[in-house]
Amino acid sequence: MNKVQLLPKSLPKAIRWEDNKLYLLDQTRLPAEVVFEQQKDEKQVWQSIRQLKVRGAPAIGIAAAYGLCVALEPFKDADISDYKSKSLAFADYLGDARPTAVNLRWAMDRLKEMVVQTDLADTSQLHQQLIQEAEKIHAEDIVLCLGMARNGLPLIKPGMGILTHCNAGSLATSELGTATAPMYLAHQNGIPFKVYADETRPLLQGARLTSWELQQAGIDVTLITDNMAAHLMSQGLVDMVITGTDRVAANGDVANKIGTLGVAILAKHFSIPFYVACPSSTIDLNSATGEDIPIEEREAGEVTTFAGVSTAPEGIQVRNPAFDVTPNNLVSGLITEKGLITAPYREKLADMFG
Repeated sequence: MNKVQLLPKSLPKAIRWEDNKLYLLDQTRLPAEVVFEQQKDEKQVWQSIRQLKVRGAPAIGIAAAYGLCVALEPFKDADISDYKSKSLAFADYLGDARPTAVNLRWAMDRLKEMVVQTDLADTSQLHQQLIQEAEKIHAEDIVLCLGMARNGLPLIKPGMGILTHCNAGSLATSELGTATAPMYLAHQNGIPFKVYADETRPLLQGARLTSWELQQAGIDVTLITDNMAAHLMSQGLVDMVITGTDRVAANGDVANKIGTLGVAILAKHFSIPFYVACPSSTIDLNSATGEDIPIEEREAGEVTTFAGVSTAPEGIQVRNPAFDVTPNNLVSGLITEKGLITAPYREKLADMFG
């Protein structure tokens, strides 16, 4: 791929690390406002992740890695044993902000391993090494996104209609996104195609984020409500589905934003290929199947209100799982930075990423 600008310069990055300071784009205020918040300590980073100010599996891993460095800044001149103790405690704290996306715990475990294994006696040197490792995680994700762009590009044919769910775009990663990465590259290569973006209730990540960023990039995008997908498929308007994922189990089951399972079932019914874009950091070979993936249950208010206005009876019982699991038999292929993986998933995932 030629070295090109795939994203418009006007599209903000989700995460900025400048002069050892962490700035997160508050995505709860998009698309109305573009506001960056400096993160001052581990509690603020935890809240930013939990409140979805920063979201998307790769992005929250990167944010937590930098967040750990921010949390440890006041201790960089402390005793080495105290610094190590604080490192492990803060990493565990940040790693528990959200349970489903494996990248968060993956990033924290990676930095914890560095702290445990180091033989450095100088606290400031260890602190600098952790910063460099966080920067490395960030840089690696850019490369992973480019790999998914290249490997997913051949799937996009001229004139296609592509459905996506939630936001697996540039706002959810370091740069190009996961599901959107092949779209950005196809658009740059002049391939005409149309994207249908599910609004993605209850928090409208598809409406507020995906449709906004694709529109900013000049991609032909149409917003639909979640319950319109079946109708569009029945009309022959959708030729392929590409979503992201927050965790891929060893057998190829995928956990993604709530509603993804329904889209996959519809795609199967209408004989539409259903692809999932996932970097290696999202593949969890320690989860044997989707049944081993914890599903985050969020606050009832996300379901009972809309734009701050109550839309449900007071005191109503609510379920609000943030994710669902799509079984591997509904997945046509996994778009990874190392290539397109098709069934049988367990053997191929183990061979490629074990």
